[in-house]
Amino acid sequence: MTAIGLTAAHRWLTLLLCVQLSMAYASSSESPYDLIIADGHVIDGTGSPWYQGDIGIRGGRIAAIGKLKGEPARRTIEAKGMVVAPGFIDMLGQSEFTLLIDPTVPSKVFQGITTEISGEGRSAAPLSDDFVRTHSELHITPDWRTLDQYFTRLQKQGIGINFATYVGATQVRELVLGDANVTPTAAQLQAMKSLVHAAMLQGAMGVSTSLEYAPAPYASTEELIALASEAAPFGGIYATHIRTEGEGEMAALDEAIRIGREASVPVEIFHIKTEGKPSFGKMPEVVAKIETARASGVDVTADTYAYPAWGNALSAFIPPWAHDGGDAKLLERLRDPATRRRIRKDLLTPSRDWENEWQEIGGPADILVGAVQNPQLRTLQGKRLAQIASQWKEDPIDALFDLLIQDEARTGVLVFGISEPDITLALQQPWVSVGTDFPGISPTGPLGQVHAHPRGYGTFPRILRKYVREEHKLSLPEAIRKFSALPAQRLHLTDRGVLKKGMWADVVVFSPERIRDVGTFEDPDHLSEGTQYVLVNGVPVIDAGNATHALPGQVLRGPGYHPTPIP
Repeated sequence: MTAIGLTAAHRWLTLLLCVQLSMAYASSSESPYDLIIADGHVIDGTGSPWYQGDIGIRGGRIAAIGKLKGEPARRTIEAKGMVVAPGFIDMLGQSEFTLLIDPTVPSKVFQGITTEISGEGRSAAPLSDDFVRTHSELHITPDWRTLDQYFTRLQKQGIGINFATYVGATQVRELVLGDANVTPTAAQLQAMKSLVHAAMLQGAMGVSTSLEYAPAPYASTEELIALASEAAPFGGIYATHIRTEGEGEMAALDEAIRIGREASVPVEIFHIKTEGKPSFGKMPEVVAKIETARASGVDVTADTYAYPAWGNALSAFIPPWAHDGGDAKLLERLRDPATRRRIRKDLLTPSRDWENEWQEIGGPADILVGAVQNPQLRTLQGKRLAQIASQWKEDPIDALFDLLIQDEARTGVLVFGISEPDITLALQQPWVSVGTDFPGISPTGPLGQVHAHPRGYGTFPRILRKYVREEHKLSLPEAIRKFSALPAQRLHLTDRGVLKKGMWADVVVFSPERIRDVGTFEDPDHLSEGTQYVLVNGVPVIDAGNATHALPGQVLRGPGYHPTPIP
């Protein structure tokens, strides 16, 4: 073949190849969408106003946004008059164990939640053969030891929402030091740091603390800086339930900010609030403190559940010293008359040195019993401590002590002591996202046996109903940003949190006029209403207002994840 003939052949082959590639591209681009959501008011999560549009989903991701109605699709959902938004991200859930009982977590998906971040001080892992907590109330004995093994179990089982977790500083402290009020040796601190390091490699989002609840208060600031410093190189964050949200809150915030500065790590303040009646009206001071820290270069953000009652363990009313050695020692002290008198005196004495919740409430009527573990006490769920004291013919503090004894210090309570103006001001801050601070549950079955905090069922719809629709304290696009893009940005979830081509199709479609929380403090166990469709990775988990029981969720690992941990 001549040089001229060879050149012509090359041109012909090149032309043929271009035609084939063009046909292949056309075939690919014309393949049907799995789903088109048509004619919705698209609120993309960035805070921008809504626009009319269609969203095409293929292979679990958003394939196109625009005018798509009429294009080939296996299914089209008509969303006219409804909001189409990114799936909501729960910045503090507690579902690491309830996901193993009911992986469809209806209390979450009916709110529009498609992703949860868990782990407040304690986490599902790490564990050891000598340190495994049996969750008898859920009939769970962990058969994993590492975070990676826990994630593998979750993914093998299947989950209805995406899930990520922090590694708990309390968890690693207990693993190395137990429940005692001790200072770690250099070797023990190194062991704790190594556990955090390993968890970050396995996909933890950062390290978390819950400094109100023993044995966490025994940790020094320096210990926490050391642990947070292990998360920093991996892009993790330091997330914290600060030492007190009451009268000593300014000092507690100073500590969190110092940890962020000295560990060179971003800080997330869990469930920001000014707790207790003596602190009503102090949220402007909290906001100013955080704004000053941000202006100085410390990356501080927060989240809120926006309810006037917090929820925790009844044992949190007991001063930290009485928890030394764990629950068994606490119960011994409550049974001892002399020690019991000392504990009572502490409750009756105002203090900035610990979170004295008794001083933060108006009286025993502000404490509502939620979950009990002793079946013989089940009739007390939903009752106020004042009622129980009257029923038992006891002083309220004695009733509190005796309830702890009878329930082996495992009682959960709801405590009323947060002012509405403080809630609103916190929620309005541009750096505040939203979290339920509650595990995924269900009104029926084994997870429906407790008197829940209504935030477990209604946090996100309540904000849309109360603060957006009724009180106009937030715009709808800003609320959606707090539910989606803001937490995604915080957690480096670069392929979630906004509606954009190429992102995972975590999508919620809801009626802005109908979405609402149904559960109340008196009758909490009701699913929220108004979410018509919820998609997790492109798969409907709520379809036309009904649960599908699909399990399309994924385990989401932090930015430091390494599939083969480096020694």
